[in-house]
Amino acid sequence: MAGHSQFKNIMFRKGAQDKKRAKIFNRISREIIVAVKASGADVGSNPRLRLAIQNARAENMPKDKVENAIKKGSGTTDTDNYDAIRYEGYGPGGVAILVETLTDNKNRTASEVRSAFTKHNGNMGESGSVAFMFNRVGLVVYPLSVAGEEAMLEAAIEAGADNVESDADYHNVTCAPDDFGAVREALEKTFGDAKSAKLAWIPNITANVDEANAHTLLKLIDVLEDNDDVQEVIANFEMDESVMQKLSA
Repeated sequence: MAGHSQFKNIMFRKGAQDKKRAKIFNRISREIIVAVKASGADVGSNPRLRLAIQNARAENMPKDKVENAIKKGSGTTDTDNYDAIRYEGYGPGGVAILVETLTDNKNRTASEVRSAFTKHNGNMGESGSVAFMFNRVGLVVYPLSVAGEEAMLEAAIEAGADNVESDADYHNVTCAPDDFGAVREALEKTFGDAKSAKLAWIPNITANVDEANAHTLLKLIDVLEDNDDVQEVIANFEMDESVMQKLSA
């Protein structure tokens, strides 16, 4: 249970997403609406809603926005129905990309996602064309300040997690999707609320991106993330620290 490179790109993208507060709030609102429509507004009996609200708190989403999303999902206000659709494709440099969406218009979203791939040297593929390059896991993230590596590893094993990877800033705890709820709750009893907790796609095959393709790849990801229907973009790229620093400057 060790390793330090697998999550660098995830946190690199997270840093960029932190600048888009309004869009983050919109995505969380949609997730809350869908969770409430699926299983009701009782947080105690709706794990998906409980997780969405926790993520809202982690992003400092205003309480009134959370409450408004719950009302919309409960049907006390007019709202659209959202469908969860995953799109798959390849970006520059052969990078595999998954695009998770919640949409009220499948044709519009498919067209816009396809256009983004095409305009940035990528290709949208069929369902299953790149998903095999990723594993579905529960991911619970804590800052390093809450515990040392040994303490986090011990607690994660006790909670039923499969792996812990610690980098310069975070402990990344992964587990089987079916164990996610139990692992998250056990860790929160010990360390408090996580920085983030979700079901995630983690690459099992990675593609090294050189500087020539890096700019176009990140532009493609930015365009996809700017789409209001897109909840998350996951890519399996590896990038040298020197290239990341140039692009972050």
